[in-house]
Amino acid sequence: MSRDLAVSAEPLVSAPPGWRGELQLTLTRPDSSPAGRTVVAARRHLGPLNIQRAFYPEAEVAHIYLLHPPGGVVGGDELYIDVEVQAGAHALITTPASGKLYRSAGRQARLQQVLRVASGATLEWLPQETIVYSGAQAQMSTRVELHSGSRFIGWEMLCLGRPACHETFTRGHLLQRFELWRDNQPIWVERSRFEGGAHSLTADWGMRHKPLAATLVATVNDAALVERIRETAMPAADYELDADAYFSVTQLDEVLVCRYLGTQAQQAQVCLGRAWAEIRRCLLGREPCAPRIWNT
Repeated sequence: MSRDLAVSAEPLVSAPPGWRGELQLTLTRPDSSPAGRTVVAARRHLGPLNIQRAFYPEAEVAHIYLLHPPGGVVGGDELYIDVEVQAGAHALITTPASGKLYRSAGRQARLQQVLRVASGATLEWLPQETIVYSGAQAQMSTRVELHSGSRFIGWEMLCLGRPACHETFTRGHLLQRFELWRDNQPIWVERSRFEGGAHSLTADWGMRHKPLAATLVATVNDAALVERIRETAMPAADYELDADAYFSVTQLDEVLVCRYLGTQAQQAQVCLGRAWAEIRRCLLGREPCAPRIWNT
């Protein structure tokens, strides 16, 4: 794996090894590519982690689907993703379905992602939600390394427990990190610890019995954009989902942050999807083009 992944790794608990999956991608935009398309210049994978071929529903932008055939991660599994988007390239990366962190008998699972975006490059990182089963023991880490002149829009959606099965997150723990760095300087760092059964999951000052927490971040600073998102992101009153969901937009220097707290992954996708559409128009000068896999 790359040096970045090795440096940022933390010691795992002592446990028998599980499945290990690795994926390294290099995306570039060669002068010879048709219509200036971004292409997969290099791919290395190990174990149950790979991609489909790139799709081009909007000319030069490469839409890429990350594939993890087991469909979920169990205790002891380790997944490492390393993506490099080279100068001038533009990629949108998503997943064909929700990820799952299954309950564990004690071993810890790890999902670690390093995304590197060169000057003049653009990355849209839009995976579907991760469902954290009660009893899961896991760490999730996403580090985005940006260079001057690069652009990034990305989100992470977590569902603690399985609301459709009336399962709450009563056991286990999840350590989550989501970081943006620009020219080796931190511009947005969030580190969260979710403990099964903790008071913070139900308290008014915490998650208020809402198992679905989602965050979108983008490298843009625009006060008018913040107001447009506030006006358009939440579904209309007749949208038959959680009427008690919360949505907010905050500008933190050069990073715009949107947050959703509720009970429905579908509603979170609607809210963040509308925010993404507005950000895309402002930051990239493009109309939204949702990956086709989201409609299946």
